[in-house]
Amino acid sequence: MEVSDSPSHYYPSDALSLDELAYWIAFNRVLGIGPVRFKLLLDFFHDDVAAAWHAGSKELAQAGLEPKIIERFLKQRAAIIPERELERLDKLHIRVMTWKDKTYPALLKEVEAPPPVLYIYGAFIEADQFALAVVGTRNSTTYGRQVTEHMVTDLVKGQVTVVSGLALGIDTIAHTAALDAGGRTIAVLANGLDTIYPPINRGLARRIVESGQGALITEYPLGVQPESGNFPARNRIISGLSLGVLVIEAPEKSGALITANFALKQGREVFAVPGSILSSRSKGVNRLIQDGARPVMDVKDILEALNLFMIPQHIEMQAALPENAEERVLLDLIGHEPRHVDDLIRESGLATTVVASTLMMMELKGMVKQVGGMQFVLAR
Repeated sequence: MEVSDSPSHYYPSDALSLDELAYWIAFNRVLGIGPVRFKLLLDFFHDDVAAAWHAGSKELAQAGLEPKIIERFLKQRAAIIPERELERLDKLHIRVMTWKDKTYPALLKEVEAPPPVLYIYGAFIEADQFALAVVGTRNSTTYGRQVTEHMVTDLVKGQVTVVSGLALGIDTIAHTAALDAGGRTIAVLANGLDTIYPPINRGLARRIVESGQGALITEYPLGVQPESGNFPARNRIISGLSLGVLVIEAPEKSGALITANFALKQGREVFAVPGSILSSRSKGVNRLIQDGARPVMDVKDILEALNLFMIPQHIEMQAALPENAEERVLLDLIGHEPRHVDDLIRESGLATTVVASTLMMMELKGMVKQVGGMQFVLAR
């Protein structure tokens, strides 16, 4: 698929100047400098990414880069012109998000080593924070198709965004069902946005963008092809963008199971639709259930587990009610381990009624969630 010349969905970074953004994109093209090494450079050069780009061997070593990485970087740097990288993206109307941007997906930013740069083509909006990944085998059965269409249609009715990987099989069915139901869907690619893989899904990719119902997202710069090693990394973004992962049909060795494993490491919920014990395409998903994934018989099971029954209200409350002093105090006390309301009252020094009412509003805003027994954790 050739990216359209329509500028309707192009936006620059909201936190960096164009000059700064050009260097972020240039670094993103350098093989061997991923999120961890890039963070080392930012810290050493005090966020002066231009200084990091033009640094010599001695400074790069002081920043923490290994000799082989420095040698590789210097060779690649000679062939990369930051301004031209930005111009290419501008011509294709591809949006760029970085760690610095307020619009960078909050859920993804929480995971280990999130991508420093995201390339986005299409409409990626605030409501997409309420997302569920739907993944499964490339060789789906009739049962898999029926279940995926049913589940996704009901998720769309609940205003949940569907995230998947544009692969054949369950991914394709999930994206298509979301569009057909008038919902939103995000396709995460394992290559640059100037290539669509598999090629047979070019029409689907175009539909996602041109409908205004979703976006194509990748961490890979233009020109990067869908090499096998890119797909596991892509899967961590699928789960990272989502509140949970729903697996529908997966054999014992499957990319969908890799996504589920990433979800578990990222603290996300993993849901699985039971399959026939006689089908090889269901062995992986049935094993997930044996290992503790939530079995799903109805979308209500997912909405209840993720507290997604009131998405419009969550969005409205987030927009209408800014943080206040009480919220800030409680946020400092609440983490990913459950905290009882009595502990929060005692440690915050706030009145019981103030803590109770503030927690209720924070829950509506999607900031915290109750996990039973008047215990609270961060929602994201």
